[in-house]
Amino acid sequence: MILPAVPERAVDELGRTAGGPETLGLLVRDQHTRRLLLLRAVLDAAGSAAPDVCPATALARLREDWSLLEEAERLEPSARLRGRPRGAGPGERRRQDGFVPGPGRPGGSAPVSGRLPVPTPVSGWPGGSVRSHGQPYGLAPESETLDGPAPPSAPVPAPEYGSDWSPSLFPSVPEGPYGPGGFPVAAEEDPTAGNRPPPSPVRDLLLHPFIGPWARDTLRTLGAGAGPLPGRDAREQARALAHFGALAAVAAARAGVSYAVRLTAYDGVLTLPSLGALRTGGSGSGATEVAVAHRRGRLTFRVRGEADVVVRPQSGAGAWSEAAAWTSAYTLPGLVPGSAAVPLDDLDPYRTARGGPRPDTLSGPASLDDADRKHWLHTWSGTAAALATGGERRLAESVTLLRCLVPLAAPSGSVPGGAGGSCSGTRREAFGAVLSSAPATPTAFAATLVHEIQHTKLAALSDMMTLHHAGPAARHFAPWRPDPRPYDGLLQGAYSHLALADFFQRGALATTLPNRRDAAWAQHARYQAQVGAVLPALVGSGDLTVRGRRFVDRMVEVYETLAEQPPPRGHVARATAYVQAARALWNRRHAPGE
Repeated sequence: MILPAVPERAVDELGRTAGGPETLGLLVRDQHTRRLLLLRAVLDAAGSAAPDVCPATALARLREDWSLLEEAERLEPSARLRGRPRGAGPGERRRQDGFVPGPGRPGGSAPVSGRLPVPTPVSGWPGGSVRSHGQPYGLAPESETLDGPAPPSAPVPAPEYGSDWSPSLFPSVPEGPYGPGGFPVAAEEDPTAGNRPPPSPVRDLLLHPFIGPWARDTLRTLGAGAGPLPGRDAREQARALAHFGALAAVAAARAGVSYAVRLTAYDGVLTLPSLGALRTGGSGSGATEVAVAHRRGRLTFRVRGEADVVVRPQSGAGAWSEAAAWTSAYTLPGLVPGSAAVPLDDLDPYRTARGGPRPDTLSGPASLDDADRKHWLHTWSGTAAALATGGERRLAESVTLLRCLVPLAAPSGSVPGGAGGSCSGTRREAFGAVLSSAPATPTAFAATLVHEIQHTKLAALSDMMTLHHAGPAARHFAPWRPDPRPYDGLLQGAYSHLALADFFQRGALATTLPNRRDAAWAQHARYQAQVGAVLPALVGSGDLTVRGRRFVDRMVEVYETLAEQPPPRGHVARATAYVQAARALWNRRHAPGE
């Protein structure tokens, strides 16, 4: 289901570049619902695809992985309530006995036969026989396990989609109250305290920002039309489905499910979302089989011809290992006490667009070493205070909406964390993720978050309601870009720059340090002048809907309010001259007929 229409109060709040807990929670819940529906679309597309598009082996494995996710979701809450160590309760015994909880029978068990393929014991793993999954994606079937011949088992057909195969991870969106992040809170909890109660590990993984790009890439290959997939699409589909298998393995490990599965590493790397990445001896674009077993809080990875790697998942994110082949996921502390940690993700293969065009203003993804992480942590530690100088709402927005940071390489000609420029961006399909090169200072990074969070908010609002009917033609002047912009791009840019003008004005008024005040006024004046240059085109458009006009009118109100406390005249003059020069250059480049 899609959430109800956006109330007028929320349109007004967002138009003013603000948004209280209820409004932000509304955006988050809608995006989470869309993400789950997108995931369901992947399952439906796989089930209805022709065999030469989605082979039967790949479909069977997808169902197995999904059943592992469902099992993890069923077991994890009860394990927490019982206070038992994860993986040490009755659920583990059922795994070893070849039984899984039956549908609609909490705590009960039902034979695997008729729902899942018969488990295949894998010898040599800690604890003996545990649940085993079938062939990895992208690899030819083998007649042996890594430790010897696999015992024969009769294939058990899985139910078809649309019959009795009904995933249970798509419930209706619950009613409020909701706290930061859009998650339900108890009545006694303060919804503004920043204490986001986490969902189950399974749901948390399925709602991660990079599930959106993964699902869209997978849908593209599953909807390729009649006939077998071309070579590149077939490889991308195998990668995508293999990634889902890794995600299921992570969720099951965090829920305490004992299992043995076979995953696939590509280009010598197997990424396990929220845990880390394993480097194998494989190279190039080939696939490498990795046997993975989980038991009593420990993951063991086995690659033929290589030493075993033992990994111990940590609470929340990351995993510890003595092996040099393992790289742990890294997180930054929550922005405020009690808020969720923020992943600094330089591992996930879907963190940036794969193989497609990249905006000219963005550099590629970065891989961080210890020195890079220390720089990010140092800058991050002062970002909350810098955000607060622009008003508590700016800090609250970041606490609520920011789910992940993706480090980018420094732009060409710049020094990481230093002079020479920076770049940042968001991806509409990755709600909650902000991409950024290494920030130079906490204030600069706070401004980056203000800028990108506005794009996140407006993109989410645009998914819920139609603001305008303007086409994609790029014909509008924007003083922050050298190229013409479509109306939607002009609206997005003006919205983020208006928030930055407010942020720096508040900072200038709050500080007592002359140098900081002067720098803040300079930034405010430039952003204020840029917004003023494009507001007439936004307001005068006949393509605005009724609610879109209401939204833009609220933006005008903020612009007029900012003008009540103008910066020093010198800053105004320089900002005005900057915008005039940008317009003159733009007119020379893009005059009609040229």
